[in-house]
Amino acid sequence: MTDQAPAAESEAPEIPGKPTSASRTTLSHIMTHNDTNLLGTVHGGVIMKLVDDAAGAVAGRHSGGPAVTASMDEMAFLEPVRVGDLVHVKAQVNWTGRTSMEVGVRVLAERWNESAPPTQVGSAYLVFAAVDADGKPRRVPPVLPETERDQRRYQEAQIRRTHRLARRRAIVELREKRAAEGHED
Repeated sequence: MTDQAPAAESEAPEIPGKPTSASRTTLSHIMTHNDTNLLGTVHGGVIMKLVDDAAGAVAGRHSGGPAVTASMDEMAFLEPVRVGDLVHVKAQVNWTGRTSMEVGVRVLAERWNESAPPTQVGSAYLVFAAVDADGKPRRVPPVLPETERDQRRYQEAQIRRTHRLARRRAIVELREKRAAEGHED
């Protein structure tokens, strides 16, 4: 037993960082007729599920345990995906906070029977929160960018975080103002 009081959460020892490559992953899936919409192309929701699956795997790897999707933003569909396409979903942690992390995802597609290089068909940014067995937030290791590209992604993620927080603050302020004026939502 020591004579020191337990360290407060904010004074907890620093968690060692992890390099970007430690949790980077690729999820590949061949698209079938079960994945299509009425136009004969793959449902955006099918692609979004693959994106969330890959991002969740990366977040869990990086944080060393369960992580839940907190938000998805900037999901961009650049090209349609068709039946028979082999879809590769590449994900990595771009940025980490105390209990959250941004995961960047690129979606590539290639024809299953051709040797042409894959085409980027989508991208997304997701925020995950690491949670303990009780669903409470837990600390995550800092991400350590390894390349110039990783460093650029880290800096861009900080900008997106600033915008997300500012947007959230502006919405709360507007709702409070409207409530004070007697408006019902």
